Amino acid sequence: MSRNAKVAGMRRLEGMTALVTGATRGVGRGCAVELAAQGASVTITGRTEREGDSRWPGSLESTCVEARELGGQIEGVVCDHRDDEQVAAAFERVTRDKGRLDLLVNNAFLIPDDMDPKVPFWESSLDCWDDMHQVGARSAYVATWLAAPIMIEQGSGLIANVSSQGARYYTLHPAYGAAKAALDRITRDCGHELEAHGVVTVSIWPSFVTTERMLALDPEEWELDLDGAESPRFTGRGIAELLCDDHLMAKSGRVLTTRQLADEYQFVDGDGSLPNGAPDPGDPGPLLAPD
Repeated sequence: MSRNAKVAGMRRLEGMTALVTGATRGVGRGCAVELAAQGASVTITGRTEREGDSRWPGSLESTCVEARELGGQIEGVVCDHRDDEQVAAAFERVTRDKGRLDLLVNNAFLIPDDMDPKVPFWESSLDCWDDMHQVGARSAYVATWLAAPIMIEQGSGLIANVSSQGARYYTLHPAYGAAKAALDRITRDCGHELEAHGVVTVSIWPSFVTTERMLALDPEEWELDLDGAESPRFTGRGIAELLCDDHLMAKSGRVLTTRQLADEYQFVDGDGSLPNGAPDPGDPGPLLAPD
């Protein structure tokens, strides 16, 4: 897991392989770019292949261009995480081409374009639940299910689920909170079963992130205060630190905020700032099954 921890410089993840889901934009894109910049060989998935294919900026193509401009190794795979066969094919491609998988970042999450946080849940479509649980909780479970045998065979691996404070505090919509809470539970329970095999699972809570979607909103209309927000790459910096931690297993099954990671590993955002961070999720206690 941490065999490259002592490699000097920003290329310390050289030789490691990573798969980041939902990396066309937002936190997924930031993670992919940061991990590639630090030397990992990164594969990304997403539905938007080229700019203009979606109403939102960001694509597999532009993510790869950004990472390669920083000297990173990266390739994109068109993949709809509602389709298990497409997801399985992406994992088969990684194992065939790379031979191993050191890191899985489960970031894919579908927030419906027509979801309005100002509309009460009983007036919103039931699709809100289906979308965020299918591409969010379920897609993370499917990817973890596929990654587990690969990592168990090699005796190591890190699975990082991009969750949020919505798992514990009201955010956006009840369906959003339920999906994020499910992610944290997947982290905890899968971690319990994977611990004996040397595979680590963590949930990571970014705080407010300057994603393409966030920057497209009217700050006054949505009452947004981005002072102290973090860049999409900040989460990737935290995950890179985890990969280089010789005592990572002690964190398995836990929820960690990006700010907690920054404080522990002493890193800052790309502009030199230290974002405010999400609320402290608290210590969930040891990974134990009932007697």
